[in-house]
Amino acid sequence: MYAVIYQFNVIPGLEKDFEKTWQLATESFIAHAGGLGSRLHKNEAGSYIAYAQWPDKISWESARQKLPKTALENLQRMNAYCEKISILFNMEVKKDLLI
Repeated sequence: MYAVIYQFNVIPGLEKDFEKTWQLATESFIAHAGGLGSRLHKNEAGSYIAYAQWPDKISWESARQKLPKTALENLQRMNAYCEKISILFNMEVKKDLLI
């Protein structure tokens, strides 16, 4: 299994729009690209942190190529709601004890 941790700095006032399109994008990655899901968090500084899981690194790297046009449009909208998007970590999962 492979995990990616993202940080999203969302433009103030667009948080609800971001959350909605993040969910749509995540559902598309699950439905069309083999994604295993994601969790969205918001830290005390106001940044969103997402933890996404994939079967392997290759699935993550090729995921966008598998999305339909509407999913890519949702992803572009989600990105437009952000001042900055960072990949904090991408790594192989060694032990999984989440329930």
